[in-house]
Amino acid sequence: MKRFVFLFLLSIHLTVFSQESFDEGVAVGSMTMSSNNAEVQGQLAMMGDMTTTTYFKGNKTRSESNNLMAGETITIIDAKAKKMLLLMNNMGGKMYSKKDIAPTQEDLDKMTVEKGTETKTVLGYECQQYFVTIEEGGMKMTSEYFVTDKIQAVSEQFSGYGSKLEGFPLYMVMKMNQPEAEITLTYEIKELRKEEVSDDKFDMTIPEGYTELQVPNPQN
Repeated sequence: MKRFVFLFLLSIHLTVFSQESFDEGVAVGSMTMSSNNAEVQGQLAMMGDMTTTTYFKGNKTRSESNNLMAGETITIIDAKAKKMLLLMNNMGGKMYSKKDIAPTQEDLDKMTVEKGTETKTVLGYECQQYFVTIEEGGMKMTSEYFVTDKIQAVSEQFSGYGSKLEGFPLYMVMKMNQPEAEITLTYEIKELRKEEVSDDKFDMTIPEGYTELQVPNPQN
């Protein structure tokens, strides 16, 4: 009986501890992708699951992912300065993109945000459900997020949403509907750690050997 009481009290302690609010630490997540198109599904299967490690501190965040097929990707965001640096190192070479992330009114007008009726517990955090729909260029993207306000960090996923959606997502499902295929992306945070993060992680200096990524102008 004493052992049962001890384990019960321990479980309560762990649950309360896991719901601690903090703004500096590390989040490790896993992403899977699938498609209803057999050819696209084959390409996604070759890529396999992708693990992303996110370092956050106040208004800054850095996400790192590495995959055999997709290569290495690093995204650094400074929410106060409204800047983002993207570094990619893959078979195409070393490329970077540095841009403003403040959404325009036109961007916000293409987006609808709706609060859901469900909650989901992830790593002891109770998360609220939200739906986001974006339509642009004949493509529709629908996202389902489960968001906590306990992790006070910048979310890479929410960087272009302005004040329409705030918090930190611990679980999400994104569906991109295109004429030739539907692609579903599922992402879940598997580990959260409260720890000190060096400011060097958020340095936006472009490393040597990287060339600017040229993005085609859709109006051309």
